[in-house]
Amino acid sequence: MNTIVHRPIHAALRPTLGWSDTWQGPDQGLIRCWEAGRERALKHPDIARRCIAGELPVLGWKGGVERTLKKLEKFGSLKYLAHWQGLRGDDLQIDTTAELTISCSRTGMVVTFTPEQSKYYNSQVENEE
Repeated sequence: MNTIVHRPIHAALRPTLGWSDTWQGPDQGLIRCWEAGRERALKHPDIARRCIAGELPVLGWKGGVERTLKKLEKFGSLKYLAHWQGLRGDDLQIDTTAELTISCSRTGMVVTFTPEQSKYYNSQVENEE
């Protein structure tokens, strides 16, 4: 099984797929999240500019940061990472078995994007304190 999900930025958006094909396919919805980021960049260039500048704005998935929290580290979803890459105009490039850590240029918060959902769901309460 290939653990790298890759799509070049110049690839055309795919036609609309059914829910099962989109979210339960081999990429588990990462390609759709990336495509949604590309679409959002066209509608909201201000958000795209922030992402290009290294910010991790709040989006529809766990991983964005609005402000600096007491605990400067948190976990985020690979779906957030895919959406963020699309907003930036980057190729989709995610290893579904590895973690990737990015520091938000605006808040200084460090976010580790992980395939382990339990890490970002269990840490939500801790990070909000």
